Amino acid sequence: MTKFLKILGVLFFLRGMCVAAPDTAVAGCQRCIVLAEQAEHRIVIADIASGKIIWEWKPALCGVLPEHVKWFNNPSEAKAVRKGEYILMTASGGGVALVRIADKKTVFYGYAGGNTHSAAILPDGNIVSASSTGNYLMLFKTDTTGYNANAYTKKITVAFGHNVVWDAAHKRLWTAAMDSMIVFRYNYDHAAPDLLKDTSMLLPGTEAHDLYPEYGTGNLWLTNTTNVYRFNVDTRQLSPAPVIQQNIKSVSSGPARPVIVCKPKVSWWTDEVLDAQGKRVFMQAGLKIYKARWVLPDPFSESAQ
Repeated sequence: MTKFLKILGVLFFLRGMCVAAPDTAVAGCQRCIVLAEQAEHRIVIADIASGKIIWEWKPALCGVLPEHVKWFNNPSEAKAVRKGEYILMTASGGGVALVRIADKKTVFYGYAGGNTHSAAILPDGNIVSASSTGNYLMLFKTDTTGYNANAYTKKITVAFGHNVVWDAAHKRLWTAAMDSMIVFRYNYDHAAPDLLKDTSMLLPGTEAHDLYPEYGTGNLWLTNTTNVYRFNVDTRQLSPAPVIQQNIKSVSSGPARPVIVCKPKVSWWTDEVLDAQGKRVFMQAGLKIYKARWVLPDPFSESAQ
């Protein structure tokens, strides 16, 4: 009986730590994309060269308590952060998590609720997310203990919360909220984070969806129901982007890489990732991909950290 309990304890430890072989595949991958994959409620990284999935994170296997696993149903965003060594993800079930790629450890997770669509890391390591149901941003005081039921949180009202991007150069948070671009200042209080509204401006169209840095520029990719734009954060001007236009859920770019987009085939998901002209870059039957990003450091958001 004692031997059985010891074995059970080891198995529980392994499950909680999401132990896997040290990640060399992702570290050495020249063209990898990270996908919010809803068929199996997971985050995956795929190697474009081989067309294969080489990494996956599932909450039930990686340190998320059983009663919280449902928070991570239908992943809605995954992006590389902290010099490309971590994945920050959100899910429509309301969950937000920061995952270390090397060992898949969930170093932080919390509950934003309200159909969470996006998140960003603030300069002091705190996290802000955007939720469309209820129309708000959620600020989390974060640490690396995993889950803290008593951690400080705060809601900030915005319309149609679908995106957040931290701008390190200007020390501002950007969010495209329905038909307006809203700019916030951060209070830099790690214990009690807050956002203070700076400015706002009208945007063309409605239901602004994706907002993400165009790699190596001062632009943000911006999508809504009908168009894809570049938004210059210095001039605060929009210009049409040379990308297929209608109903684009995500846009991502990088050095010596094509611009990639996700365009739904069924409802809001797809089994393929396309380039800017609509040609297939990656495809795997049975996947339900909501967003795709290149696995790269993010100098737009992290250069001043």
